[in-house]
Amino acid sequence: MRSKEVFVALLLLFSVSARVSSQVASSRPQQLQRHEHLAQQYLREQNPDLAARELRAVLALDPNNVEARGNLGVLLFFRGDCTDATKELGAALKLQPGLWKIQALLGMCEARTGEPGDGRRDLEEAYPHLREEKIKIEVGKALIESYTSTRDLEQAATTVSALLKLEPTDTGLIFTAYQLYSNLADEAVLEMAMTAPDSGQMHQMMARVLIKEGDNPAAILNYRAAIKLNPENSSLHFELAELLYASGNVKDQKEAVVEYKKALALNPLDGKAESELGKIAAYNGDTKVALAHYSRAVKLRPNDAIALTGLAGVLISMQQPDKALRLLERAVQLDPGSATAHYRLSMLYRRAGRKVDAGRELAEYFKYKKMQAQLAAILKKMRVQPAKDTIDEPDAVP
Repeated sequence: MRSKEVFVALLLLFSVSARVSSQVASSRPQQLQRHEHLAQQYLREQNPDLAARELRAVLALDPNNVEARGNLGVLLFFRGDCTDATKELGAALKLQPGLWKIQALLGMCEARTGEPGDGRRDLEEAYPHLREEKIKIEVGKALIESYTSTRDLEQAATTVSALLKLEPTDTGLIFTAYQLYSNLADEAVLEMAMTAPDSGQMHQMMARVLIKEGDNPAAILNYRAAIKLNPENSSLHFELAELLYASGNVKDQKEAVVEYKKALALNPLDGKAESELGKIAAYNGDTKVALAHYSRAVKLRPNDAIALTGLAGVLISMQQPDKALRLLERAVQLDPGSATAHYRLSMLYRRAGRKVDAGRELAEYFKYKKMQAQLAAILKKMRVQPAKDTIDEPDAVP
């Protein structure tokens, strides 16, 4: 955030709050009023030097004037004079506790002037009370910096996650989240390597790292090693099945079905395994089996857009468009980025004579298909495997 934007957000902090000021001698009220008026005028005009001069004049006449203390502290902060700003902001808080913007600014000043402990406490106390998004984001960033400096990565990750809900397109926050989550993952791998280097969990971790690096054959070997150590772990069978089926090799794909079934046998509530088995059956033309698997998947995971879209595809092939339509409308509500769901919905709308709706859904299909292609191209350049749910399967569109 630019300093000017923050300044505007903090300007005239106490214009609607109760003022706490001492009684002044009757011979000075007009003089005090004049300095206050000029200070407010210069603040509105964003003339910090003149405003600071007038605020100091107010404080010379009325040392307990909270508004003057607070606004002078804000001005000093944006001048970069945190030493003096800390004094003024702290004095304002002593006169009137609960001024959360002032306390947040005090925390940032303290962090900059070598008092990180006090700074973090003030930031943490003020943060949940802030209502203006711009100020909350700036204070949240200061907290992330504080947590990162002491390797409190989990707290930093929690904070950046909350900020991304406010500003999901902030590239700086997205990059910060990437750094934090990557560091947390690296720390977890190192901790596991030190604690249990020959464990099934270590092999599973290594497999996931290798997948991201595009080395699926090595990842498969690690999954097999993990399964030997933990044969009752359903997630290992599921993740191995994912890789085997993605290989494109017929033998591997047959083994993938076996692994999906093992995962399901170990965890009968695994809706994802049901959905994958439904997809494979549908691809092989076994409508009856596909219907059974997808129906169970939707029952287990009623808000899973992938399962809803898959079941709808089977129902379309069974000439049951009305049932499929309801499922697809639900799917695009849950996952607006599902190109397959938009395509199938467009097809059903077109068959029903709803040309406008069909056109809208087809446009959504092309939009998200283009986005998926761009994402795949970027990940290919980075030599990173995309997450399974980020792109539609090539065989998903009828």
